[in-house]
Amino acid sequence: MADPAAHEAAALPAAVLESTEPVLQRGLVAHWPLVQAARRGDTAFCEHLRGFGGATRVGLWRGPPSIDGRFAYNERLDGFNFTREIGRFDALLDELLALAGQPQPDALYLGSTELDGSFPGLKAANDLPALHPHEPLASLWLGNRTRVALHFDLPDNLACVVAGRRRFTLFPPEQVANLYVGPLDLTPAGQPISLVDTAAPDLARFPRYAAALPHARVFELEPGDALFIPSQWWHGVESLAPVNALVNFWWRRTPAHMDTPLNTLLLALLTLRDLPPAQRQAWRALFDHYVFDAGDDTAAHIPPHARGVLGPMDGPAARRLRAFLLNRLNR
Repeated sequence: MADPAAHEAAALPAAVLESTEPVLQRGLVAHWPLVQAARRGDTAFCEHLRGFGGATRVGLWRGPPSIDGRFAYNERLDGFNFTREIGRFDALLDELLALAGQPQPDALYLGSTELDGSFPGLKAANDLPALHPHEPLASLWLGNRTRVALHFDLPDNLACVVAGRRRFTLFPPEQVANLYVGPLDLTPAGQPISLVDTAAPDLARFPRYAAALPHARVFELEPGDALFIPSQWWHGVESLAPVNALVNFWWRRTPAHMDTPLNTLLLALLTLRDLPPAQRQAWRALFDHYVFDAGDDTAAHIPPHARGVLGPMDGPAARRLRAFLLNRLNR
């Protein structure tokens, strides 16, 4: 019998995890017990999951049949077209099975629920040892035929389909201007999302999306398949079966003390965007010098003991800088 660990080592080389492009890995986790249970049918899969924490309380998104599975904003863009609920995991499993035969069911979506904290033993039985050096966070995503809008994540992401089928539509980061991103300070789950429905784009309302389409990468995954999604690639996900489940692994290639750059973007909207053009250009030069083009010579003319925030950034230095910024922002 083939050794699953040996198969994984061959199928998941370091080059995949260091890629700046999406990489599809067919059958990477086909040996997982979760995948094997799904192949026996939806009921067998849900019963298998139930054994890892049926009484666990979980967060759930619920949308009416009218949203056709697409979780998004309401018409006014001042709220959302779904509600949030808390309930028992086994009740969600029961409802998914009960709704499976209905032509227009409610849309149910359990998103990003950490395995270690909510489902003891599930990760140990369905793991990827090749990722252990990265200390990834593993999460479960579960629902029926749902559609999640285009968004990006800061960590690298390995998404493993364990039940049902999923279609991923991805765009490189530089396509942001063509994706019609919604509000930055009102988001469904913390990350900005595109207003475009990738399954049925309205090009009259969002004409620049047509320019993005030639850059789209579309992947359809079956149980056992995995997709590596690099940091900051925009991705929308369609679940194509009555019961769908995915386990993903997130990890960052940056030190733990680094904050999300989205905070920098929000501060830039506050402090830079509305400056006169000449001043914006001056600040662009400063950002290029100190951030985007920074090198060993940027602060070489300052003695190391006097470089302050221009010196190496570590945990203590990050805490000092964060306290300094909080003090300035609270004035």
